Amino acid sequence: MTIDNALELFKQGKFEDAEVRYKEILANEPDNFEAIKQLGKIALYSNKFSEAEKLLTKAILLNSDDKEPHLLLAEVYYRQDKYLEAATILNRIDEKDRAKRLESFKGSIPYYIEEKTNINRIKFVKTDPLPLIQLRVNDGEVAHFVIDTGAAEVNIDTEFAKEIGAEIHFAREGSFAGGKTASVHMGKIDSLTLGEVTIKNVPVNILPVRQFTAPMFRDIRVDGIIGTALFYHFITTMDYLNGELILRKKNDAMINKFEQEIKNQDIAEIPFWMAGKHFMVAWGKANNSKPLLFFVDTGLAGGGFTCPESTIKEAGIELQSDKAITGSGGGGKLQAIPFIVDELSLGNVVEKNIRGFFAGGKTLSEMVGFHIGGIISHGFFRNYALTFDFTKMRLILQKKP
Repeated sequence: MTIDNALELFKQGKFEDAEVRYKEILANEPDNFEAIKQLGKIALYSNKFSEAEKLLTKAILLNSDDKEPHLLLAEVYYRQDKYLEAATILNRIDEKDRAKRLESFKGSIPYYIEEKTNINRIKFVKTDPLPLIQLRVNDGEVAHFVIDTGAAEVNIDTEFAKEIGAEIHFAREGSFAGGKTASVHMGKIDSLTLGEVTIKNVPVNILPVRQFTAPMFRDIRVDGIIGTALFYHFITTMDYLNGELILRKKNDAMINKFEQEIKNQDIAEIPFWMAGKHFMVAWGKANNSKPLLFFVDTGLAGGGFTCPESTIKEAGIELQSDKAITGSGGGGKLQAIPFIVDELSLGNVVEKNIRGFFAGGKTLSEMVGFHIGGIISHGFFRNYALTFDFTKMRLILQKKP
């Protein structure tokens, strides 16, 4: 087994098989930089922080000129809210803006949670086209935020950021639907209050949310988006049929209690991995395709699936080109061609006749370094309660009667 064979497995998204192969290589070459780095990356994707830290630290010692293990190690610390440790790593590789932003949290705890109960339930104002909730930012007036795991950190609108006096740091290029890009400012807010829970010292991305959500929520102004980075500080459930967001305290006792509550229910447990700050991926299929990794991004309004051209061909999907529409996202307007997936699965959960859209553009695979066969979204999960367990790295889908 060569390093190239192991890398090919990784690029296919077969992380467990790749891990076995990389460990075989290390048995013969204990200082193989590439194998150690890749094993550290896979450990990070599984939220195995101690293992990832050990491996990536060794990779840096073996080859300090390669930026990737530094960036991965910074991500290990970032996910644990160890922002100053992450900043130290970023400064070493001259990522000064990103480091400075994290250093701005010195003296405070990112995502510091104040809650009056172990379980917080926040009712949806709307469930379609995407779940919408009410919350307060910096103890201000009630604001409406969309729930969307396609967002990483909390996103707030550009004008809203000025209105609430958000701290603004630097700008970077963000990637959005259809391969579009746009400038995104990085910043920080003092607090978010959702129901009975307040989260303090929250990093945010600032972009024109009001502009691109207006066509979806004509009668309600949307000031922001709640994304995955906030969710992984809780055991988070998006309960579509009961119309509520449930935030459970993230500890072993609450996980055990939740498991007892659902043990006799119709549920499916699906393992997932997470690349970057929010690319949650799990195995599924479209029609009679081979198994494909799907990004669990709940923010596709009006649809349950989108995918690259390779999956369109693999799954034998027929595009309804005569029904093309113009949609909007964080990167601006884009053309989307609708289609129907006869059968779509995630793990052993199967739904039929799921509406989807093809928008083309830069693929997710190019961004993350392994193949992603599509995005599975709102329309697929609409009849479920979807729980994200970032400790055991599993999705739990409860089918509602």
